[in-house]
Amino acid sequence: MGNSRSKNCRSPVFQVSLTWQKHGWYDNAQKSSLVMSPYLIEGHQRGAAFDIDLAIIEAGSEFHLCWQYNTDLFDAATVERIAGNYQTLLLSILINPEQSISSLALLTEAERYQLLVEWNNTTKEYSLDKCIHQLFEEQVEKTPDAVAVVYEDEQLTYRELNTRANQLAHYLQKLGVGPEVLVGICVERSPLMIIGLWGILKAGGAYLPLDPAYPSDRLAYMLNDSQAQVLLTQRQLVDSIPNTAVQVICLDTDWELIDTHSEKNPQTEVQTNNLAYVIYTSGSTGKPKGVMIEHRSLVNFIQSLKDEYGIRESDRVLQFVSISFDGAAEEIYPCLICGATLVLRTAEMLSSVSTFLQKCWEWKLTVLPLVTAYWNQLTSELATTNQTLPTSVRLLCIGGETWLPEKLKLWQKCMDERSRVHNLKELLLLMNGYGPTEATGLATIYNLSKLVIDDTRPQQLIGKVLGNVQIYILDRYLQPVPIGVAGELHIGGVGLARGYLNRPDLTAAKFITHPFNKLERLSYEVPHLGETPRPDFALYKTGDLARYLPDGNIEFLGRIDNQVKVRGFRIELGEIETVLITHPQVSEAVVIDSDDIPGSKRLVAYVVTRSQPEIKNQLRSFLKQKLPDYMVPSAFVVLDALPLTPNGKVDRRGLPKPDQTRPDVEANYVAPQSDAERSIAAVWQEVLHLESIGIYDNFFEIGGHSLLATQVISRLRKVFQMDLSLRTLFEAPTIASLAEYFQMIHETLPGLEGSSNISDDEYEEVEI
Repeated sequence: MGNSRSKNCRSPVFQVSLTWQKHGWYDNAQKSSLVMSPYLIEGHQRGAAFDIDLAIIEAGSEFHLCWQYNTDLFDAATVERIAGNYQTLLLSILINPEQSISSLALLTEAERYQLLVEWNNTTKEYSLDKCIHQLFEEQVEKTPDAVAVVYEDEQLTYRELNTRANQLAHYLQKLGVGPEVLVGICVERSPLMIIGLWGILKAGGAYLPLDPAYPSDRLAYMLNDSQAQVLLTQRQLVDSIPNTAVQVICLDTDWELIDTHSEKNPQTEVQTNNLAYVIYTSGSTGKPKGVMIEHRSLVNFIQSLKDEYGIRESDRVLQFVSISFDGAAEEIYPCLICGATLVLRTAEMLSSVSTFLQKCWEWKLTVLPLVTAYWNQLTSELATTNQTLPTSVRLLCIGGETWLPEKLKLWQKCMDERSRVHNLKELLLLMNGYGPTEATGLATIYNLSKLVIDDTRPQQLIGKVLGNVQIYILDRYLQPVPIGVAGELHIGGVGLARGYLNRPDLTAAKFITHPFNKLERLSYEVPHLGETPRPDFALYKTGDLARYLPDGNIEFLGRIDNQVKVRGFRIELGEIETVLITHPQVSEAVVIDSDDIPGSKRLVAYVVTRSQPEIKNQLRSFLKQKLPDYMVPSAFVVLDALPLTPNGKVDRRGLPKPDQTRPDVEANYVAPQSDAERSIAAVWQEVLHLESIGIYDNFFEIGGHSLLATQVISRLRKVFQMDLSLRTLFEAPTIASLAEYFQMIHETLPGLEGSSNISDDEYEEVEI
């Protein structure tokens, strides 16, 4: 709550003391009313026995409150706020001694006004009467010949992109697509992906992004649950799409038919309160849930980011994440309503950090939106090599999970060196964004560029709210907590989702009535999807623990439930546990996010089996058929019983760490024999933090994932002096198969360094 400088300064037994002293020397007749006067004893209290001590001195009918505190832990302003809160509490009891404890006031009037009104006064003008595609059409009129989208050697101008999206929109309208009609889009990253998104929106419909890498069962559930009427895809993906009643359109092979339709902007009855998209996120009940985002929420979000990031026509913005995640909206729409150029990343770009940096230079990128996990990896590479970000980059945005203080220190050091070497006058901005899908991407933003990291407990700052967004940090009784006190973060404002598709129970539980909005709760009719409360009069319960700092910035403290973020993915651990329990040999299951590997969070599953102790590989295969790869645990631990707390709940802290002496596989260990095998094993051990790895252990079954794969490929390139593709590791995931591959390359290309004959173009990164 204060200026915490060192944990060693804290009292070892207990930290807070209250003493009561009674004096008879005060003439009670002089006062007929109770007077409370808090006094602050400032300065260093080196003799203080506790972190904070309140001495109440009773003198007749008057009480004197004397506060003593450890100045290594608290400053005067913090203790003054505590004293004010305590005095307000006592007055609240005196005024109405019969009220429940949960109703007692803590905030002073000034603090209440600051928290509820002043810091939430975020009103900002935005296009109230326009949908996102209409803003794009306005930009097309301004810069028709500017380059809108670039992918490898292909590019589209704003006019070309608009024309093709219009043709698709007219075609979709003939198929019945209009307001509140969902259209699935399952395509690989290419200009067709951007054409498809705009085509759906221009037709008046809402898009449902589907990742081609998802298991068939998950895709089938999302299509059936959403009741999507049309699905846009590509011919090579048709066989992997489950059979449903949806009408399938291949944007590549069916384009001759689409091309016969009008090139003019279509007319539609879509309104700002109609759906723009539905994104499915992990669900604690075992099934994903669809979050419904309206046009007005998306438009407000996009225009806020446009202003915060200063996006301009000269910018070249990297499109990094899958459209199945809300981060894609942050990349695509601010860029294309401003006349900037959207550069779609390639799979090759992620084959190594060196390649990533090379492409950033080659494509003259200016804005880089990255998941925090990849930024961590990028920072480490910059700090240990002579590489640097191109001078064209002016802004880097991260988000999706907590950032590491040690990485920020390295980053700032690298950026200082970059400025010195290239004589740059402007600071490269590093912006950290926070916000759930239910708040249309981001709710707060913080500039990390100049944040000073000292040796105390690092604060995970997420900044201040965006335009037309409100943040309230409340206790379990929905009362605002004082500055510096932890509570659950609630989000209000224009950015709120409509709710969860076909889940009125969950919507009612998470989108609660706004307790601080004096206006009456209104509702309006939504065609096809029923009556829904306006987001303006609701608050979303995020489940995140946070606290306000005295300067109005918000510090993220963790979760109050079992939702986690791993490599930028939002995961409900309950969903994985629910699926595990359906396996016939599993009687109990618990999944946690573990940081047992330094700097890399991963999922670990603990299971109690009925009769098969050697079941780990079987469980991994079982989950891959049900869940996306990023939700499959990296390690499985079989226990005789789950540890329990005294009250009978699972003791998550008592779960043992996975054994790092041997990889989590059931195959017999075979040690590396050749020089090549030993070199590969050494790289794997360094990246995976394992003590011994056998030549038949599968990289992706012993804790490896796509981001770690890029580190392995980068190191192997240096060791073997070969131009390796990231796909190489996916096709040769064992030490033995990799060593055979290297041997084959040297035999095929004697006297040469060798190169991968597998194009990265054939591989689309599924985890980013």
